[in-house]
Amino acid sequence: MKSLFLLAVSVPALLLSASCLYGQAVTDSAKLQAQLAKDEKTLQDWANLGRYRNDNSLLPIPEAGKDRVVFMGDSITDAWGRSLGTFFPSKPYINRGISGQTTPQMLIRFRPDVLALKPRAVVILAGTNDIAGNTGPATIEEIEGNLQSMAQLAAANNIKVVLASVLPVCDYIKPQTARRPPEKIVTLNAWIKEYCTQNHLVYLDYYSAMVDEHNMFKKELTYDGLHPNAAGYEVMSPLAAQAIAATLAGR
Repeated sequence: MKSLFLLAVSVPALLLSASCLYGQAVTDSAKLQAQLAKDEKTLQDWANLGRYRNDNSLLPIPEAGKDRVVFMGDSITDAWGRSLGTFFPSKPYINRGISGQTTPQMLIRFRPDVLALKPRAVVILAGTNDIAGNTGPATIEEIEGNLQSMAQLAAANNIKVVLASVLPVCDYIKPQTARRPPEKIVTLNAWIKEYCTQNHLVYLDYYSAMVDEHNMFKKELTYDGLHPNAAGYEVMSPLAAQAIAATLAGR
């Protein structure tokens, strides 16, 4: 009788355990399939040239007397005005950010997503994903070289250049500094500022306005320690507007 009781108790438990394991396997399989699909897309179009191909083809030539500006960047640019913040209403500004991208990817798509659009100016915000190694290890010198190449391409096509500082990060909400050491961000920003000074470009200093006394991203300006929240974009918008006005005034 005791054996039958134990069997009666054990069978449902075993069935429940098997059901849980099956459910976990299905979930893991779905995640694997999604990752494989993402990786396949990356292999086919590493720089994601297809992201804006159709939008670019439909874009008319710039109107006379209106200063078109392209924002080139990663997820911080990509989300601006799309999921968070307001992206310069009534201004002929174009968002060409792509989440997760690094400077070599942006350099590849710089021609179709910036030069071909014939803007008066380009605002480049890039480097944090290079530091994190999103597309493999990258030295600070390599990041600098890619930023310099984009700036030179723009200048060769009579496009004014605004180079933005990389934003700070913090661990207040979730771990961020291990992948993006603050000292590397400071080093890269120092180079960007010096490069702008030497080449008479406008340096857009987001970093100083968004860092706290501990050299961390101000908690009230971010939702994850890496990306700005709505309040963060409110800080960035006037800084970007001032930088654009300054570079266009030097035409």
